[in-house]
Amino acid sequence: MVDVILGLQWGDEGKGKIVDYFAPRYDVIARFQGGPNAGHTLYVGDKKVVLHQIPSGVFHENTVNLIGNGVVLDPVTLRKECATVAAFGIDVRKNLFISERTHLILPTHRALDKASEQSKGTDKIGSTLKGIGPAYMDKTGRNGLRVGDLLDKSFTTQYIKLRLKHQKILDSFNFTEDITAWEEEFFEAVEFLKELNIVNGEYFINDRLKKGQKVLAEGAQGSMLDVDFGTFPFVTSSSTISAGVCTGLGIAPQQIREVIGVTKAYCTRVGSGPFPTELLEETGDELRKLGNEFGATTGRPRRCGWIDLVALRFACMVNGVTQLVMTKTDVLDPFTEIEACEKYMVSGKEIDYIPFQMTRLDIQPIYKKIKGWNSSIENSKDFTSLPEKLRSYISYIDDAVGAKVKYISNGPGRDQIILVP
Repeated sequence: MVDVILGLQWGDEGKGKIVDYFAPRYDVIARFQGGPNAGHTLYVGDKKVVLHQIPSGVFHENTVNLIGNGVVLDPVTLRKECATVAAFGIDVRKNLFISERTHLILPTHRALDKASEQSKGTDKIGSTLKGIGPAYMDKTGRNGLRVGDLLDKSFTTQYIKLRLKHQKILDSFNFTEDITAWEEEFFEAVEFLKELNIVNGEYFINDRLKKGQKVLAEGAQGSMLDVDFGTFPFVTSSSTISAGVCTGLGIAPQQIREVIGVTKAYCTRVGSGPFPTELLEETGDELRKLGNEFGATTGRPRRCGWIDLVALRFACMVNGVTQLVMTKTDVLDPFTEIEACEKYMVSGKEIDYIPFQMTRLDIQPIYKKIKGWNSSIENSKDFTSLPEKLRSYISYIDDAVGAKVKYISNGPGRDQIILVP
């Protein structure tokens, strides 16, 4: 069977810690989409580690980790990550596997990303400039190079052919930056990548399923950044929802059992795009400070706001969420009053659904005011020890979105997760 953990907001929900928490229960942890723009923050002991491409189960010795075909892989980032993991005594040559169908991010993809974003002026989408969008464009345009191509003697010829195509596009942008150093670093990383376990990912994972092994599929970004169902065009370039597990790993839909959706107790977003509950005054600043809301990959300050139940209901619906994990609940500890967006006001009309094109509308959130618990839950160990007002807030979320909160996180530590009965 396959269980799925994915984000239900605009990313940064704390999925890395949650995957790390669940990982010992599974035999295989598999990333099914996204690229190095995803930053999953873990704490190993008292040390903070940010993983961008390696699945978050890598620190569990008996767990196998697979980078699936739905991912776009930057060999340079992967090499650096492997060095970070190795410093903790983990041998990635034993527990990390990479699907041969996984597409590669080339240096020219990074250049194209940068050139394209620069050309947009004030209409920038907030790309992390990691080359992810152009890599996915080459994938759907049937031009991309894949990990399995590295093992073919014609790889350099294929690379040069694609580079020449990219150069014509870069010339049209008047992009003149020298990327020689990027290419040198890329080919050094490629040699390292060839030493790792490159496998036929779909057979790899299905063989384990046939043997009765348990698989946890790990998503990146968040559901509201899905290329189809997110706040287009301010989205990522892959399918971030549960449907992406099937195409991103090569498994059948009936293999999926639980869909575990991760949401913060409030909302954040990095980069441009619609964010109806964004708080632009001191409350937003306070959430940012209390939650240390700065991008794990980019370091950019995150936009902060109250929880958006319209968007959360939508994400639960399209993912088929069977249980919720609510993270950063402790960030709301100091507040005597919190708010939750139950509906939107659009052109004088109340709506309770996500409209087609949010960027064209003036969306005003309609809030419900809720009494805060105004006390620390950092040292709470079980549900009964939580403040009554927090328990009421959890029940309210259950009813509002139609999925039950089964776990809450009350701090960054591995052990700071509370089961909700």
